[in-house]
Amino acid sequence: MTVRVLLADDQPLIRTALQMVVTDTPDLRVVGEAGTGSEAVRLTRETEPDVVVMDIRMPGMDGIEATRLITAGPGTARVVVLTTFDEDDHVYGALRAGASGFLVKDMALDDILAAIRVVAAGDALIAPSVTRRLIAEFAGRPEPAAGRPAEASAAGRGAIEGLTAREREVLTLVGSGLSNPEIAARLVISVATVKTYVTRLLAKLGARDRVQLVIIAYEAGLVGPR
Repeated sequence: MTVRVLLADDQPLIRTALQMVVTDTPDLRVVGEAGTGSEAVRLTRETEPDVVVMDIRMPGMDGIEATRLITAGPGTARVVVLTTFDEDDHVYGALRAGASGFLVKDMALDDILAAIRVVAAGDALIAPSVTRRLIAEFAGRPEPAAGRPAEASAAGRGAIEGLTAREREVLTLVGSGLSNPEIAARLVISVATVKTYVTRLLAKLGARDRVQLVIIAYEAGLVGPR
């Protein structure tokens, strides 16, 4: 199966480099390139990609709004944010907008290709170390959800009311950035059992992927800055 990829970045050099790498990969194919957020939204509707690699900082409509429109639209495209993480302070907003993870521009090219495949397969890409940085960076801010912290916290607490004690425990560890093997070791259970709990959490909380579980854990107050 060939993964259809749309590249959205306002820097032609970045787009060209990614286009060359993706084109040289047999199971990936570039179906379009966009230099603005609005163009990315339009091309997503026209070309129906499996994955949109989205820069955050673009002129006019930024990558966060474009991500929100794409993931809320009728298509099935999934978005991976492309960012210089040490400089961008909008990664959390992009994840809330529906991104399935993000790539850092200085990642190895093989890792970027692997990330595209992971997201195309329906999983989320959020490395444990990055999860911890996200929580530390954003959990202490006063505007976690569109400037409405009280409402966001209430919504998060309400979302987890139906969870069992063990499910809350697993959700807390997911939100803390632990991988399935790390959670299994912490709780002294099998990795398969952890996967079952994560699948159950996704269903109960109506979450699309692991990224949304991290956000729910944060908004429910289960995790916070260290």
